[in-house]
Amino acid sequence: QVQLVESGGGLVQAGGALRLSCAVSGGTFSISSIGWYRQAPGKERKLVATISEGDNTNYADSVKGRFTISRDNAKNTVYLQMNRLKSEDTAVYYCSAELFGSTWSRAYWGQGTQVTVSS
Repeated sequence: QVQLVESGGGLVQAGGALRLSCAVSGGTFSISSIGWYRQAPGKERKLVATISEGDNTNYADSVKGRFTISRDNAKNTVYLQMNRLKSEDTAVYYCSAELFGSTWSRAYWGQGTQVTVSS
């Protein structure tokens, strides 16, 4: 059974940094696109950053220049380095991955990790 396990969230002061990790495990698959989304209280879930199989990256305008996404294909893991954090970055951060096999493809989500930035 495929699992996406996020880690690295927590409480940090504004201007600080955190590094999120998301490890994908369970079964035989390849990872196409993988990335991070976030959902603040009372708001919709929104894209933060994604990285393709070919290492093409896409960022929300609000995080460009502050966040960096990367992936380690050998470990089936994606990282999100978050620098110069702001209070508006406070949200639950979710990892999402597009997985595929020889005859199937599907999107999976992690359970989320809380990031709280105090001002």
